[in-house]
Amino acid sequence: MEPVFQLASASNIETLIELMRELYAHDRSPFEEQRARSALPLILGNDSYGQIYLMWVNAEIVGYLVVTFGFSLEYGGRDAFVDELYIQKKYRRQGIGKQALLFAEEICRDRGIQALHLEVERQNTNAQAVYRKAGFVDHDRYLLTKWL
Repeated sequence: MEPVFQLASASNIETLIELMRELYAHDRSPFEEQRARSALPLILGNDSYGQIYLMWVNAEIVGYLVVTFGFSLEYGGRDAFVDELYIQKKYRRQGIGKQALLFAEEICRDRGIQALHLEVERQNTNAQAVYRKAGFVDHDRYLLTKWL
């Protein structure tokens, strides 16, 4: 199944909010809608922050991909994160995730990005297997976060 990736715009915010709600429920993470509504226009209006793509299969939206951009001395310059990747349940295990990761790599190569990172829930072993098969490696580190 070959997904089509469409760069999202401000007109897609409601669709993105609904997909985000599904992702956060799947991950059993709290979804703070107001935070999402504040952040989405920032990234959609400034591609130096990153890009959001809707994934389509047969004229139906099946998920979304968010790639954000940064910089790291450790990784030799510009780096990026697959900040969010969500595929609706009925479309999983059909190669769409693999295609999304390849597309994220293409975005990064086109921008001269040296490294692509992602996070995965420890209990999500299915996603871990997909990511490892795509060449992502675990650095045996913890991501620590302090909200400011």
